[in-house]
Amino acid sequence: MVELAAGLIDVFADSALTGNPLAVVQGADDLSDDEMRRIAGEFNQAETTFIIRSTCADWKLRSFTASGAEVFGAGHNALGAWLWLGELGKLGSLAIARTFQQEIGQEVLPIELELIEGRVHGRMRQTSLRLSDALIDVAPLADALGLLLNDILCEPPPRPADTGAAHLMVRVRNPATVDAALPDAGKLLAVLGKTVAEGCYVYAFEADTPSVAYARFFNPTVGLWEDSATGTAAGPLAAYLAATGNLQNNELAIEQGTKMGRRSFLHIRLTPEPELSGAGIIVLRGVIRL
Repeated sequence: MVELAAGLIDVFADSALTGNPLAVVQGADDLSDDEMRRIAGEFNQAETTFIIRSTCADWKLRSFTASGAEVFGAGHNALGAWLWLGELGKLGSLAIARTFQQEIGQEVLPIELELIEGRVHGRMRQTSLRLSDALIDVAPLADALGLLLNDILCEPPPRPADTGAAHLMVRVRNPATVDAALPDAGKLLAVLGKTVAEGCYVYAFEADTPSVAYARFFNPTVGLWEDSATGTAAGPLAAYLAATGNLQNNELAIEQGTKMGRRSFLHIRLTPEPELSGAGIIVLRGVIRL
């Protein structure tokens, strides 16, 4: 019998049962891909992250959705795993900020952790912005999202942006329009299938408060219908807004998950790459026996 430490942590949360829940499994070195997928299905969370020894970084992370799709990029899947390790004292003293290296897919990326007022906070750098072609015809997109054509704004235009994972950035009229979105999975899959984007990030911001956005995230391509806090979408959004002259002071705060009853806050600073920061709350600790 094999026993693995595991649990749940609410990421980008200031209190339990908010933010984005992440399942974490430690000591996963000897698990097969099939076992990881089945464990992720057992947890049935948006993502489950497995912590594995690395030959080129402090730790290697692999993340799977409940449907078994492996996902990459440095989002809540990565930040939550490090917050888990830090909160359980597995990283030593964090009284002074310390930088660690994480292997995710083909990338090795830094993450800085620090104990602030009794809680571990993480700051995680993503890769440089990569942009793909903007959508020319937005009518199918509006239809897929259950919105009117004039609900979708074209400054900046809907466009896939990538700082670790490519997602379609879609600006709409206002926060009420974000909440009014009622996507059709088949239609949205068809729209995304014609782009390099994996998921769709629907967002709004007001001209007088360009450093604050309100968003929802849909990713039917990996079986994730709606996500309450998506770091791999927040990072490219901030970078895309900056690249198009729509961001002041290189900082962006995003409220996400409110429509789901899981209000989350993501903070991004461009350094010049996106740096995602947040904290979490461990809500469950246990053991997996295989």
